[in-house]
Amino acid sequence: MSIRLYVGNLPKEPIERQDLQAVFAEAGDAVSTKVIKDRKTGKCRGFAFVTVPTDEMANELIEKHNGQAFMESTLKIEKALPRAKGKPEATTNTNTSAPSGKGRDRGNNKTKRDRGNHSSSDNHSVQPDPRWADDLAKLKEMLAAQASKS
Repeated sequence: MSIRLYVGNLPKEPIERQDLQAVFAEAGDAVSTKVIKDRKTGKCRGFAFVTVPTDEMANELIEKHNGQAFMESTLKIEKALPRAKGKPEATTNTNTSAPSGKGRDRGNNKTKRDRGNHSSSDNHSVQPDPRWADDLAKLKEMLAAQASKS
């Protein structure tokens, strides 16, 4: 099973796949690279993915190249998170602001696999997004307080 590595902190200028491939050249032809580019400008979006055949090789490359200089930037290399089906490639998201109004009707936008018959016990197995867990706990407390007042 191949392992994908996230390579971040790339300069936001034109970078060719071969430029990044040269960094990992000692690992041989088993390593493939994909620089993620802006479709309009063709410039690097600041990250890339490297695919290696084994977990051991992934750990070696992370240990050796994480923090290495590349085109006047310091590389940040870590194992990539698995990509969710139907969504674009995962990137590190550090946005902790409140959600915009765009996603309010999420409950009605179910994917094909979610449309099947579910028992009520399925709702208990779904965990809230950890980024919103504190806000959710506060909301639950507020609702409980309102219910007890009525």
